[in-house]
Amino acid sequence: MNKPIADFLNHLKYERNYSDQTIDSYRRDIEKFYNFLIEEGVELEEVDTIVIRNFLTEELNHKISKRSCKRRLSSLKHFYKYLYMTGQIKDNPFIFVKVPKTDKRLPHVLYKEQIAEIFRLNRQRTDELAYRDQAIISVLYFSGIRASELCNLTMQNVSLKQRLIRVEHGKGDKERIVPINNECREDVEKYLKYSRGDFLAKTKMTPPWLFLTKNGDKISLRTLERILDSIELKTGTFVDLHPHILRHSFATHLLENGADLRVIQELLGHESINATQVYTHVTEEAMVEAYSNCHPRAHKNNK
Repeated sequence: MNKPIADFLNHLKYERNYSDQTIDSYRRDIEKFYNFLIEEGVELEEVDTIVIRNFLTEELNHKISKRSCKRRLSSLKHFYKYLYMTGQIKDNPFIFVKVPKTDKRLPHVLYKEQIAEIFRLNRQRTDELAYRDQAIISVLYFSGIRASELCNLTMQNVSLKQRLIRVEHGKGDKERIVPINNECREDVEKYLKYSRGDFLAKTKMTPPWLFLTKNGDKISLRTLERILDSIELKTGTFVDLHPHILRHSFATHLLENGADLRVIQELLGHESINATQVYTHVTEEAMVEAYSNCHPRAHKNNK
């Protein structure tokens, strides 16, 4: 990694307080472009719009999706803006580069009945991980927090008495408070009472994390994905269960029940209301489908 890239990543970490996951995404995008420049024999300061177009063309020719190209271009725009602001380049070639249009992809959500069925079947489990797994899906769905935020929750972050969760290291390293309901509180209480102590007994450390592996270690993002996969296998409900699906379902169900969009924005930790507005399209689709299925005159009689 060359010095300008390393300096930019340090800028994101120490001055912009970006998460490690976000910084790693920037690193991959910029290094992909940098390797392209090496093959073309072009220096960072020699990049122009022709070089950028050639890079994007090569990406598309390698079947890289427009969405990924859009993300990489956003990373490179940010990187070159930094180079220009710090005086490392004289001109920013990305100023006049347009972001490729992408098809709007609506978030996949589960029906309320599907959520209820998963919860019902998972509570029937009797294995040693049942209480922990139930508490995990309960917190994900009833709070709407991100997967990384759940993995980083500590015992101090959760007030079961007040039914509140303090998310300290959200996206952009911002803190927010999210509520949970009685059902979620009871699921977490059962996990703490019947399972977490057994996990702690298998380690010499006293980890602060709320959710632990059966060996007492912190849960990673990959481990969390495997936990949700195992819930599908053990309950027989195959709905492509994923942390983001539970988060999307949380937001969509709140909106369908009349919650204000600004409130949902705060609960999700979105910096911009634009990121939250995608859920309005989901509920509009549900509205049209409900109208088509339920209104007695919604369909013409073609006899």
